[in-house]
Amino acid sequence: MKSANTEQKPINIAVLTVSDTRTVATDKSGATLIERLQGAGHSLAQHSIVKDDVYQIRAAVSLWIADNNVHAVLVTGGTGFTARDTTPDALLPLFDQVIEGFGELFRSLSYAEIGTSTIQSRTVAGVANRTVIFSMPGSTGACRTAWDGIIKDQLDSQHRPCNFVEMVTFNSASRHLS
Repeated sequence: MKSANTEQKPINIAVLTVSDTRTVATDKSGATLIERLQGAGHSLAQHSIVKDDVYQIRAAVSLWIADNNVHAVLVTGGTGFTARDTTPDALLPLFDQVIEGFGELFRSLSYAEIGTSTIQSRTVAGVANRTVIFSMPGSTGACRTAWDGIIKDQLDSQHRPCNFVEMVTFNSASRHLS
């Protein structure tokens, strides 16, 4: 539900693709997220591709968490159950708070599309230094499901009864003081 009394407040969003094989030219999932966030009126803060490695993922996301000009981070890839899927393992220690409902809701929406295979998604979300971070599987379909079904509304300042925009933009110059 949207509030008619407020104007959309755009935020700065970074996109991280986690993959051992994708390049800028072949990163369809990252491109899908960028297209959607810009279509919603937000700004792309940065886009990066890193190998599926805990420390490379943490390093990239940590830089954005520390940057007062990045309000949200979207991470695509590395959420499965293979030995190389390390995104949740990399992100969880960075979170000040875990957004428990994100993974639950994502898997519920995904079930309608891919059935029981959705249990193999370890997608997670959380907040770190007032930066909201959402991870999702590396397929373009999963990115569309996550953005269209959850993230778009939660990063829309007009969405009611609640969204993350006020929290991530509140006094962003002093975010490190809290």
